[in-house]
Amino acid sequence: MYHAIRTVAFEPDPEHGPWPEDLHVLRLGEDLHHELTRRQERSRRGRPYLPMGRLHSLLRAWAPGVLATDRNAGADGQLPWLYAREPVPRRVLAPLIGTWAAALTADQDELDDLEEELWSEDEAARLCLPTWETERIDLTETSLSPGGTGEPPRRLYRLLPEAVAFRLASTPCRTEGGILRFRVVSSGTGGVDLVSWPPLRYEQRKQTWYYSARLTVTVHTVPFAPRFRVHVATGVRRWATLLDIPRWKLGGATVLLDAPLPWPEGPDQDYRLMVNTLGYDWSSKEITWKRRSPALLLPDLDITRRFPEPEELFTSPEKWLNGRQEVAAGIVYHPVLGPHEVGAGLMPRERAGLDTWIEQRLSPVLRRVADLGRVTRRNTPSLLPRSAKQSEPGSREAQRALARQAALRRALDGRPLDVEILWQSPQTRDALLAALPKVIGLAPGSRTDVDGVTSWTADGVRIAVRTRPAGELASALRLSPDRKRRPAVRLADAMTQRCALVAEADGSTHRGVGLVIAEIAGKAHFASVPDSDPKHALRLAHGRQGRLTQFINLPETGTAALEHRADWAWLDAFRQLGAIRPPAHRAGADIPGDLQYAALWLVRYSKDGPTRNPARRLVAVRVRADSGSGTVEGWDAGRTEWVPYPDMLLSLTEASSMASTDLEREIRIVLFQLRDRPTLLLVNSGNMRQCWPRLRNGALTRDMLAFGTDPQQHLTAYGNDLRMVLVRDENGRGEVPEWYAHDASARIGFSEGIWALPDDPHNRVFASTAGTPPTAARPKGLMKLAPAPESRTAPRTTAWNPRLLEVTVLGCRSSERSADHPVDWATLTHQLRYHDDYPPLAYPLPLHLAQLAKEYVLPLALRTDRRAESGESASDVVS
Repeated sequence: MYHAIRTVAFEPDPEHGPWPEDLHVLRLGEDLHHELTRRQERSRRGRPYLPMGRLHSLLRAWAPGVLATDRNAGADGQLPWLYAREPVPRRVLAPLIGTWAAALTADQDELDDLEEELWSEDEAARLCLPTWETERIDLTETSLSPGGTGEPPRRLYRLLPEAVAFRLASTPCRTEGGILRFRVVSSGTGGVDLVSWPPLRYEQRKQTWYYSARLTVTVHTVPFAPRFRVHVATGVRRWATLLDIPRWKLGGATVLLDAPLPWPEGPDQDYRLMVNTLGYDWSSKEITWKRRSPALLLPDLDITRRFPEPEELFTSPEKWLNGRQEVAAGIVYHPVLGPHEVGAGLMPRERAGLDTWIEQRLSPVLRRVADLGRVTRRNTPSLLPRSAKQSEPGSREAQRALARQAALRRALDGRPLDVEILWQSPQTRDALLAALPKVIGLAPGSRTDVDGVTSWTADGVRIAVRTRPAGELASALRLSPDRKRRPAVRLADAMTQRCALVAEADGSTHRGVGLVIAEIAGKAHFASVPDSDPKHALRLAHGRQGRLTQFINLPETGTAALEHRADWAWLDAFRQLGAIRPPAHRAGADIPGDLQYAALWLVRYSKDGPTRNPARRLVAVRVRADSGSGTVEGWDAGRTEWVPYPDMLLSLTEASSMASTDLEREIRIVLFQLRDRPTLLLVNSGNMRQCWPRLRNGALTRDMLAFGTDPQQHLTAYGNDLRMVLVRDENGRGEVPEWYAHDASARIGFSEGIWALPDDPHNRVFASTAGTPPTAARPKGLMKLAPAPESRTAPRTTAWNPRLLEVTVLGCRSSERSADHPVDWATLTHQLRYHDDYPPLAYPLPLHLAQLAKEYVLPLALRTDRRAESGESASDVVS
């Protein structure tokens, strides 16, 4: 057993002091900003803001010395725009800005005037580029929030990752089997990538597959920690060399371009790769550069070199990846592009090696965050013991089946379960019927078949199952071919049609709790027509009929065994029914016996959501696991009361979106309804802070809560027995660090447990880690990046790395007479990730249930929007 874990995280070293950098700062200037904005507004695009993204990509790649750009400079000419190690010459900036500005206007005379003034060195010229200013910036500058959280100035979230990336790229990384040289990939979104370049090669199946090591540098804060953190995530970047898709299916592939500068050398010129996007343009019916790709401007800046044309790059990606006349381009691999023989992820031993090199390169300005130690040996709750003989009556599987049956009995509460199976293959129908009695331990004699209905009755559980072919219900949605209409509107019309078809076909009478298990084709079957997958439409349609929905895919090559998938279909259905409860915890005797769990989750969809319609909806779940109840409930905002979990899911299909102020008010209403007994409130801070901004790390204070602009209040204002725990995962932004376990014998691996920094009696922040599941186990010593004398190189192996979950005990009893031990509540939160039926969950079970409720939030475009785009009048539409 490992006793410590190490995170790939670094912090300012107080013994070293500041990390000063004399940077040169350039502002766009009011006159130039005004003129560019004016031309933009007069263009056919007519946007009231400057589209700086393409220019910034160009400047980061081709302006020597530019360290970072500020995306807000397009809104205000007086804001800092460029940060550079040394001033970028006018002869470099002028053509870059002029070439970019050419896309803002179609007036050639205006463009010529602009370029002439940009080239001018006369400071009296109205559009002359402003002069560079020098500013000393401390890259480790930190201020303490009132709650004791160390925060960097806002600009360091952009500057520091760039500085760290260039520090790493300036020196090769010597691994056990070779040397890796990194190039910087700046996206302008806050984090910075590095990829080893040129790519590594792997020969397999008579073909060469290309891949690189990847590092991602981000800056974050930790609740109540006096210093901010720099996280460096490690992984593999794979390159596509065989695009096995039709052109029109290429929505947008990232392309990294390596091109030498067309002017004399400057600092950092060999360290960057340029970010572009390649995709199919429906207007021209061609492969083009998309999304403000700077590659569009390169031929105008350097007429001596040949750059890849989009069509040529699509048809011959390997040629350009290997380079042609000092220019190379790599298409970043995505599974939609076809298969790849190199597996994703890095092994822990290789992560540890890169981590050591990173530590050496960042010293002395940044130091490693101290290792985390194990705070308890009670890693799991009271799970069922494993049994060697599964066929014995007392085996673990038999006990799990009886536990599911008991949970189902509690969830149904005397109501019958009415199930309809919509099948496309008889094998799936038969597998589902065979799996049901097995997964809940029903005796063979409890089954009856009468008039096409298969029923089971046992110990208060009544289940009736009807089966019928899915037919047209499971077919692809029929979307309007009119692409002038918004995707959300076309999809809403198609989903409404499917809802009508389901309502017409639903002739049965539901006597109890309704459940539909529908067999549909996998996503790949519907990929040829975007948004044609009927899954969400069927869930919405059956939800409107008062029935839950579970799906199972058609048997296909490469899918799991049908028996296994049928078992999981029922388990997922039982979860939707609320037939699940957390195992008894082993967190300590101080945890109240009548404790209830509550979890909040914000469902937030953009135009890329399941219905292409934006939405924001609060989900609240309450779980009572004491011996007297064991119920799962959800908050019905319309009825302002707790209802059975399946009823809450169905209510979400009709729920409307909510504004941020309404969401905060709804949270307070929910908290008031939890005051009747001791409660542990679980919240994912990364998810909820968009509607509850006072959950930002810098706004947190121990045992205090705040909403909006109101002053903070003690947690007891919302309930005398309320405790609150914030959990945080990487949130798509690397908010928590990667990690690995190690010991004094130099063994490297993973370990489950709850961890914390040592020697801090007032600690409130912990780390929860789960072990590697048996299906993800890999032989020790595998290497992917470079062959080593005593290791096996296995690029095709997929490395599974368990994620770290940050656990912050924000609120608990802290009075001297009855003070809680925060470690007990962190341990309880960690144990809630475990259940007999599942591998370790990403979140504690109540939060897991709240998150999955988003499957039923399916907002359609408003009828007024659909009517306007179809040309109907109000009298043409019947509500």
